[in-house]
Amino acid sequence: MTTPSRRQAGEDAEVIVVGAGPAGSTAATYLARAGLDVLLLEKSVFPREKVCGDGLTPRGVKQLVDLGIDTREEAGWLHNRGLRVVGGGVTLELDWPDLATFPPYGVVRPRQDFDELLAKTAQQAGARLFEQTTVTGAITENGRVVGVTAKTGPDKREVTYRAPVVIGCDGVSARLALSVGLQKDDAKPMGVAVRRYYASPRTKDDYLESHLELWDRANDVLLPGYGWIFGMGDGTVNVGLGILSTSKAYGTTDYRALLRSWLDGTPEEWGFREENATGRIGGAALPMGLNRKPHYRDGLLLVGDAGGMVNPFNGEGIGYAMESARIAAETVVQAMSRTNWGRERALQGYPVRIEQALGGYYRLGNVFSRLIGHPTVMRTATKYGLPRKTLMKLVLKLLAGLYDPKDGDSFDRIITAATKLTPSA
Repeated sequence: MTTPSRRQAGEDAEVIVVGAGPAGSTAATYLARAGLDVLLLEKSVFPREKVCGDGLTPRGVKQLVDLGIDTREEAGWLHNRGLRVVGGGVTLELDWPDLATFPPYGVVRPRQDFDELLAKTAQQAGARLFEQTTVTGAITENGRVVGVTAKTGPDKREVTYRAPVVIGCDGVSARLALSVGLQKDDAKPMGVAVRRYYASPRTKDDYLESHLELWDRANDVLLPGYGWIFGMGDGTVNVGLGILSTSKAYGTTDYRALLRSWLDGTPEEWGFREENATGRIGGAALPMGLNRKPHYRDGLLLVGDAGGMVNPFNGEGIGYAMESARIAAETVVQAMSRTNWGRERALQGYPVRIEQALGGYYRLGNVFSRLIGHPTVMRTATKYGLPRKTLMKLVLKLLAGLYDPKDGDSFDRIITAATKLTPSA
């Protein structure tokens, strides 16, 4: 028996997903598995590179497992057991917490490979992937988004695609959201990250490494921001740094020069020198703290970076992009089982669910980002906090969003209570 299509005359799909990064491919996979006709539009051609740390905490790993991705090392994932924090003359290794909600390991995998894997997963589920298709804006009729305009192929031929629901997963540019007047909230934090790959003997490491102090040793200057060193397991290391908009250095700094200054001060045997670089320095903006709202309006849902869903505590975006994509897909599946006003009521539940999942935690993160934007606060916290391992275990849970909201330990209860008590911005 063939299930009749729910597509109406003139529609190209039941749902259009714009962008085939982690958010878009995850949403498309869940939608297609539920039997919906999904069109996934991607401006690039796979495999393609993305600027990222390439590391996922257990929160991100959970999303992969939920999606049915094999995250074993035999399947090409480099596992890590925790976070190594370096600062204030102290080095502290913190294992990921043992929780009911999340697995006890993180993973590393290059985005070039990672994104293609997720896009293929969406295709295998039944989504139709159109590459080299750049969406330029939304089509609106009677105040409602009913499709998108795009340029496709090497000749950038102008085309239109129509569907009753459109999901914007087009990243920090959020071109789709901007086309309907959804602006970002400048009061919410932004970040910028730069990264580069180096051939290095540090390629295999049981820990993701985070540097809370970046020193320009040649000039004995403490640089703004924080750094990371993530071994890729393939002979290379992903090294990068991030700066928050709450720092005075944001927007006035040559970030690439900053990265070189920091790395020139690292031990030479680590290999973080120009002659060992395996690619160029890449940079990207990090939209944080749910900085673009509403996340649903008139047929358009915003997911991942397009909705400002990067964690303001630690700059992690992939796991939260996938988490919000799953919520969006579940909402759309429920909506498409209804008609008329019932469908709209279901779609309006998406921002409510995002707020329930991330709102309180992200508001707390926005406060945190404002505090650490002050160098004095950051130095004091590093000096007096890092030597206290018990305290740092709490901090790790808070920064990585790794806590059991129900039936957790005392640290989990503290974090859960704090997210509920943080006032709305």
